[in-house]
Amino acid sequence: MISKEKLWGIRKMGTLKPGARYIYERDGDTVYAREFGADPRTRRVIGYNYTVPDDSAYTNIAEKYFLEVEWATILAEAKSNPVLQEAIERVKIIYHLSKKDA
Repeated sequence: MISKEKLWGIRKMGTLKPGARYIYERDGDTVYAREFGADPRTRRVIGYNYTVPDDSAYTNIAEKYFLEVEWATILAEAKSNPVLQEAIERVKIIYHLSKKDA
């Protein structure tokens, strides 16, 4: 399970100063930023890269999270939008037909 802090890191990069120049560093799955010319010990965590099992269609958990949130928003909007609902139904049909052909 993803901790609340790491999930927050997926949705929003840390607070960086506007106009400042940053050096980005990765240590494993953690992404850090520090101001250009600053002491390397002042770096701050600004994001994470989560890997998922090899059998997953997603390359990382951030992508999966984004797609799930995006689809939830689309499906909620489709309840009051008949054109969008029809388009979703067509996508479902094409998806199921393509699975049968494969």
